Amino acid sequence: MSLPPCPQCQSEYTYEDGGQYVCPECAHEWNETETPAADEGLNVKDANGAVLQDGDTVVLIKDLKVKGSSMVIKQGTKVKGIRLQEGDHNIGCKIDGSAMNLKSEFVKKA
Repeated sequence: MSLPPCPQCQSEYTYEDGGQYVCPECAHEWNETETPAADEGLNVKDANGAVLQDGDTVVLIKDLKVKGSSMVIKQGTKVKGIRLQEGDHNIGCKIDGSAMNLKSEFVKKA
């Protein structure tokens, strides 16, 4: 019988203790009938701690250099219709028609 991976850290070393599963790596405990909170979606927050959602409009709080280019995106630039994604650069968007990935720590919700 295969046990489910940990919903927090995805460790495969979970074990069963009574009616609960336990992860030895992150110490997370969950009930076998409980739906994992990790499947509820991304929890992305802006620089002020406001929760962001797909389609939100954000404003840059800092000038950002574009990697591989001499272009700079200026502070105060408004970005509409963001998409949340996994990874270090957790916001996907288009700025001046070009696809960009931003870190949420450099934006605030408009």
